[in-house]
Amino acid sequence: MNAEYEIRRRIDERGKITFAEFMDVALYWPQGGYYTGREPVGAQGGDFYTSPAVHPAFGALLAVQLFQMWQHMGQPSTFPVCELGAGNGLLSRDITSYAAELPSGFSAALRYVCLEQRSVDSLESGISGTSRVLADGLPFKNLQGCIISNEYLDAFPVHQVVLAGDVLKEVYVGLDGQHLVELTGELSHPGLAKRLDDLQLQLEPWQTVELNLELGSWSRNVTAALDRGFVLTIDYGRPAPDLYDPEQRHRGTLVTYHQHVQTDSPLTLIGQQDITAQVDFTSVTRAGETAGLDTLGMVTQREFLGNLHLDKLQQYLRNHSLTPQQMQANRAGITDLVRLEGLGDFKVLIQSKNGGSPNLWGLTSSPEAADLVERLPVPLLTDSHLSLPDGRNIGGETEFEVFWPFPDIASETPPDS
Repeated sequence: MNAEYEIRRRIDERGKITFAEFMDVALYWPQGGYYTGREPVGAQGGDFYTSPAVHPAFGALLAVQLFQMWQHMGQPSTFPVCELGAGNGLLSRDITSYAAELPSGFSAALRYVCLEQRSVDSLESGISGTSRVLADGLPFKNLQGCIISNEYLDAFPVHQVVLAGDVLKEVYVGLDGQHLVELTGELSHPGLAKRLDDLQLQLEPWQTVELNLELGSWSRNVTAALDRGFVLTIDYGRPAPDLYDPEQRHRGTLVTYHQHVQTDSPLTLIGQQDITAQVDFTSVTRAGETAGLDTLGMVTQREFLGNLHLDKLQQYLRNHSLTPQQMQANRAGITDLVRLEGLGDFKVLIQSKNGGSPNLWGLTSSPEAADLVERLPVPLLTDSHLSLPDGRNIGGETEFEVFWPFPDIASETPPDS
């Protein structure tokens, strides 16, 4: 009863199924779905890595941004932070560890909740102020804090539609003999055509796009859980006009990954490979506003971490007695967080509910953030993070110096000891 068996059973029973249903089973089927059967992320194997695994500076600067949010809310004695799809808890551990370095009792107020659908070995276990909840969704009410979504929305099942000549069709998965094949048919849901109309998109003939119809319900659930505070969404994607550009992305953005190799063959290796599509941030923003959230701003991850003064953490690496290998590994990890055409191009969207319109440090660089980061220690790689120069678990060596965004540091020779 693995994921592929279930897909074939449904097709035999009901006929072709939407690509969204296929993707849902392939990723989340309890017996052998991709996300239910293994840990696909991080330094201990997997098919891809995310920002928390690259360097703890990511979690450290998120802690700095959370600190400002807590200040804006009047420094409440309890400040809950709920991370959706927290995985093994590495981001939780990095944020809470760095929060201990922040002033004014922030660490004592922080209550970090890792929300996850599946049971995994967790790195945050035993850390004061952290907890883990197994749930599908967001089973909380009256939160006054922050909800974090880091590379969460890109794993939502998506519908695929294609303009077949001059008729809008949906992509389905069916059987041709014993082979799974893609088919087209009538739209399964009126929301598909409505989404395109709302975005004022006119597809080119034979252009394929992915549409996530769960954004509305997700935004409503988030808004219902949050009484006052912020929603911080980090993911790879684009505003709709760019995302659905027929010249740049005529075949859509759906990709598959297996063992760090982009395979782009979703109907194979079912349950053994990731299936993902870029996030439509225009629709995410609009869904949030419809549900009752205020949009504070959106920047790239490169801009967000730059505004929080990642450069100072980079510069202060030289104050540590690191071996050349340690210096190289930490430089590579920090640099990869802001690499153009990579993690640096991810988008950071911040929304609020009953939170006013604060000038958040991550959206606009400020002297207050600079002064704070200058007084803080530099987080360093641990065994739970990746070592990019080693090519450990990512299929080979990684060239990184060309991405280094601060030439005066890039030209330095790492210390001999």
